[in-house]
Amino acid sequence: MNPDLPKNEPIISVGLLQDAEAATFRLAGGFVDRSGQSFPEGEYRVDSHEGVLRCTGPRSTESSELVLEPNDDNATRFSLETTIGIDFHWQQKERQAFSGGLRFKPSGDERFTIINDVPLEAYLTSVICSEMDASSPLELIKAHSVVSRSWLLAQRKSFTPESDEGAYSKESDGEHIRWYDHEAHRDFAVCADDHCQRYHGVGRIKSSNALQAVAETRGQVLTYSGKLCDARYGKCCGGVTEAFSVAWADDEVPYLVPVLDGPSEWAPLPDLAHDDALREYLLEPLDVYCNCTDEQILAAVLTPHDRETRDFFRWKIQLSAAETSDLLRKKLGVDLGRVLALEPVERGLSGRLKRMRWVGERGSLVIGKELEIRRALSRSHLYSSAFVVDVDGPTDCPDAFVLSGAGWGHGVGLCQIGAAVMAWQGTRYVEILSHYYPGTLMERLYE
Repeated sequence: MNPDLPKNEPIISVGLLQDAEAATFRLAGGFVDRSGQSFPEGEYRVDSHEGVLRCTGPRSTESSELVLEPNDDNATRFSLETTIGIDFHWQQKERQAFSGGLRFKPSGDERFTIINDVPLEAYLTSVICSEMDASSPLELIKAHSVVSRSWLLAQRKSFTPESDEGAYSKESDGEHIRWYDHEAHRDFAVCADDHCQRYHGVGRIKSSNALQAVAETRGQVLTYSGKLCDARYGKCCGGVTEAFSVAWADDEVPYLVPVLDGPSEWAPLPDLAHDDALREYLLEPLDVYCNCTDEQILAAVLTPHDRETRDFFRWKIQLSAAETSDLLRKKLGVDLGRVLALEPVERGLSGRLKRMRWVGERGSLVIGKELEIRRALSRSHLYSSAFVVDVDGPTDCPDAFVLSGAGWGHGVGLCQIGAAVMAWQGTRYVEILSHYYPGTLMERLYE
């Protein structure tokens, strides 16, 4: 095991709000700042002026950085309003309560970032209950605990304060290739929303299963060839998981490869990298794990926000030609005139598009990778990039484009709905993990 990895439970810095102009928060229990000044219970307001943070409330102060630590880690809480599902179709504001420390850090232009410093296992308990319903099967929660812990520590290990904006580009004549990763966060290790892992505070922790699962897997991570695994996961793979390189850097990650979301003896892994094969699979999918319509299972594993999305396995949308052109201008700043065609250029084995060509009256542009394609075709985010395109109207100048697709998310690594079905069928968490991350081992970093 890499000697740089923690031997004891680390403290995780979580970004709750970024670039805020002002914020109101409430303390439930006493806190203390770095100078030893006490901050009693009550409501406070913070704003920033010329790099100085001004806090008013039961205790007022001014400083370049405000750091508040709880008097009682087990009982003291703070709460504030956050935005969840940022840029996704379920975006909304919600007031949430958190344990741990509270930090306010100036971020320039009279703005600041709010950071929660919390022990990893406490953070993880909230993640588990935020990513899925608290009544999920124990073996699913244990599997997710190991995955989320592995992913977090892999990101934390590579995090540096000098990290760039988190968007990586390969621009060339006629191509716009862009992908996004965790390094968008300069002042903290991980954000609190879907861009990283959902972390919605202590209010989601309502299940003894979650507490038991995190406790029983404490310190456990996935490794491959002695190295910590960057264990990615998504909501619904649509039947086949995807390779890491389709969504992120052009690296071959041996444990993040396409996997059929069903028992290996059911059928060989289908190659959906070609339009004809994907079209056939969309119409006649295999009876894979994540093709789940059992309301009892879905109610037990999906949060109320996620249950609003019913067509996660197979979906269809229609975009007018005008709307398609407008989205391209607004999302990417590219004006091709009226869009005349959407052409697949390169797909992964799950059918997800890695590169796609927009053809317009004023030229053409190849766009990638999968999230950038999804961004360019939706006001928020398209469910996935595993889709085929048909047209409504004249083929040389369509009135609209019809997208028929599979899955919800990037599809890399563990499929949350598929794993839920496996757990519901009695599969142990170790077997769930070996299914989605072939060749990996499980090790314990700390007790």
